[in-house]
Amino acid sequence: MIVKRRIKRAFIYLVVSFIGILMLYPVLWLLSSSLKPEALIFSQQGLWPREFTLENYAKGWYVIKDLSFGTFFKNSLFLSSINVIANLISCSMVAYAFARLQFPLKKLWFVCMLTTLMLPVHVTLVPQYAIFHYLDWIDTFLPLTVPKFFATEAFFIFLMVQFIRGIPRDLDESAIMDGCGIFRIYLRIILPLATPVLITTAIFSFIWTWDDFFSQMLYLNTTSNYTVTLGLKLFLDSQGQSAWGPMFAMSILSILPITIIFFIFQKYIVEGIATTGIKG
Repeated sequence: MIVKRRIKRAFIYLVVSFIGILMLYPVLWLLSSSLKPEALIFSQQGLWPREFTLENYAKGWYVIKDLSFGTFFKNSLFLSSINVIANLISCSMVAYAFARLQFPLKKLWFVCMLTTLMLPVHVTLVPQYAIFHYLDWIDTFLPLTVPKFFATEAFFIFLMVQFIRGIPRDLDESAIMDGCGIFRIYLRIILPLATPVLITTAIFSFIWTWDDFFSQMLYLNTTSNYTVTLGLKLFLDSQGQSAWGPMFAMSILSILPITIIFFIFQKYIVEGIATTGIKG
């Protein structure tokens, strides 16, 4: 029996490792291509370059004269950081209200909030653009940040509601007996105990904002306001001439931040999602 278990476990590890290699192959090919001379990227077979060069990174960093790729990194970092803070504050407050407080039509508003999860983004695209255009927010970071302070991410709200419902209400009652109010309970009890789901929210907010292309392309027009995803678009032109080597090099740099964040906080992602559950 022990031998069979070991063979079964070894087989599972081999299958998982094989699948993992298949999933990582595009990233490995991207890394390999970024280190090859541009003329050999599509002509040389194999992942190991016959000639190594860092010229693609040097060219890619200065994709536009007088404007380095570092500007795009700063813009992406700014947007991602603001959205992380906004989602943590707004979504946690709304989730606390749904999970703990009593107010008129609470269940109806909760259903309406969940309904927005099934609403396609394109349905609200034109009205939102019209509003932001009326406010003269186009080509600024405001359309990409201000709405986040009004708890527009229903997924995070639902995630936090399920987590907060799992926190014993006895803690709230004890705090009330000690003279704590609603807001103090939220700050002193709910937020510290909800750390796993808050970290999960922060990580997903950062990754989704960093990887976002459509919204940023829609609202940002000036090159100096471009983010990393929009900066990569500059390597492609309308005539089909593409700087593949520099684009691959900057693509590798662009995925480094979210890769590092994921590997550092991956246990919190699993814990935050696993401990939410589906509670009535």
